[in-house]
Amino acid sequence: MAANDTTPLIERRSIDYIPEAERHGRLFSQFTLWMGANLQITAIVTGALAVVLGGDVFWSLIGLLIGQLIGGGVMALHAAQGPKLGLPQMISSRVQFGVYGAAIPIVLVCLMYLGFTATGTVLSGQALGQLFGVSDSVGILIFASVIVLVTVLGYRVIHFIGRVASVIGVIAFVYLFSRLMSQTDVGALLQIRHFSWSSFLLAVSLAASWQIAFGPYVADYSRYLPSKTSSVKTFFAAGAGSVVGAQVAMVLGVFAAAMSNGQFAGHEVAYIVGLSGTGATAALLYFSIAFGKVTISTLNSYGSFMCIATIVSGFRGRLEVTRLQRLVFVLAIVGTATLIALLGQHSFLGAFKSFILFLLAFFTPWSAINLVDYYCITRERYDVPALADPNGRYGRWNLLGISVYVFGVLVQLPFISTKFYTGPLVAALGDVDISWIIGLVLPAALYYLCAKKWHGTVPDQLILPTEQGAIPTTNGLAAQA
Repeated sequence: MAANDTTPLIERRSIDYIPEAERHGRLFSQFTLWMGANLQITAIVTGALAVVLGGDVFWSLIGLLIGQLIGGGVMALHAAQGPKLGLPQMISSRVQFGVYGAAIPIVLVCLMYLGFTATGTVLSGQALGQLFGVSDSVGILIFASVIVLVTVLGYRVIHFIGRVASVIGVIAFVYLFSRLMSQTDVGALLQIRHFSWSSFLLAVSLAASWQIAFGPYVADYSRYLPSKTSSVKTFFAAGAGSVVGAQVAMVLGVFAAAMSNGQFAGHEVAYIVGLSGTGATAALLYFSIAFGKVTISTLNSYGSFMCIATIVSGFRGRLEVTRLQRLVFVLAIVGTATLIALLGQHSFLGAFKSFILFLLAFFTPWSAINLVDYYCITRERYDVPALADPNGRYGRWNLLGISVYVFGVLVQLPFISTKFYTGPLVAALGDVDISWIIGLVLPAALYYLCAKKWHGTVPDQLILPTEQGAIPTTNGLAAQA
């Protein structure tokens, strides 16, 4: 599975099937990509929220780890689909929702990408502002320009950036942990244990939502691997990188928040860098923070581009994405996220907590439906050419998948606790938000039972395009890039 030296630096494909001759890459690249995507400042802030919002250090660390393992398992199951199908994640949702119906969760995924890109851009802008001695707003604009460049270059450059980010992240985090250990009595912090279900489950939810939110695009970055790549090994490579990277970052956030005496919220980047002192070391840390955000922000922008292409191709049957069109899409996506970042940069922490928790209501049901269908109903037997044909096997609208998805969203409403909305049963549960658990378990069980009885015809085996470089349709059109 060595890299193919003939693979162009600038990616030419988008949502179309990746022919075997163009497959390349190693499993280790999955590990480094997702480790690099998680060893960054937003993960630190997410971990810190567990303490900032009332938890103690010991139980916050336990809760975060449990959430990482649950959410990371869901995320890695999606990653394993990439090499088998050779497709980006969300286009495969047409099996469960229909060629047109898949646009419903995809639109919501685009909103997720915008939100995460915007919130990450705020922190990166702070880091670049300190590094170059400019305002945070100018730092945001500088960072956005870098994201546009890397996103346009595409898959191969994204994986390279991930490898570099993982190395820089490991060095920076080892140094930060050494400084933190020298400045505080970690043992004393761990001895303070005041267990509370609400704080504990908040920590679990923070980590689980962090990992589950990768699900809609994780297969986008494994789809170039050779089709014979082991699904189990892909699962562990992507999952381990994401879980280890996120847990390390969140542990640092927990300790930083616990020793900050209330100085962390609102000054996240400055406080973390302040652990190292000033001068050249601080400058290098500001650079590492900004570079660490490049990977994940590029993933968000790239995934958003793929989603827009998927939506349009579903309704038109054909989408040729030229380099100019790709640039226009990316500029629109990053431009919108940058505008959100500029407008919301001064109220970041509280809005971010509400955003990532509220997202669970829309993505856990999609994830449950997709995984149950792929692993339990169709058992990897997809008709890939039919994914581009509204008149084909999967039809325009799959009422079964859409109905279960709507049920999955609605059934969570009584249990959601965010600034946007608080359900009527939250108070009775001690202000504990368990909506994400409901959103995973109930839609999965309902879809399995209904699909066993009413699912459409399933191929005897995985059907791949006979025409290299395109997903053919029955009317002779193709989704190409």
